[in-house]
Amino acid sequence: MVKSVLSVAHEGLRDWMVQRVSAIIMAVYSIGLVFYILTSPELTYSEWHGLFEMTWMKIATLLFVVSLAFHAWIGVWTIFTDYVKNYMVRAVLNVAAILMLTACFLWALMILWSV
Repeated sequence: MVKSVLSVAHEGLRDWMVQRVSAIIMAVYSIGLVFYILTSPELTYSEWHGLFEMTWMKIATLLFVVSLAFHAWIGVWTIFTDYVKNYMVRAVLNVAAILMLTACFLWALMILWSV
């Protein structure tokens, strides 16, 4: 039986949907950013700063970071569940992954709102 990392019910369907939706969000953001970079051949610091100074870009980037964190958490949890059989080792690895993802999210939040 497949368990869900985000909830006990739904037998993994919610995790599957979160990974698919987060992948779409990350792909759209990445394509948009690559398009911006390619259409701005002489990209300067002031233009880059101006882009990330806009509220909609901060929100889009924050949505990307949240999607990345959820996507990574579900993937790492699945790998640990499948390949790490010792419960204590798996629990330590899960806690380390959660702490790392939380720290990265908070760091990204600080960077975004300091611009």
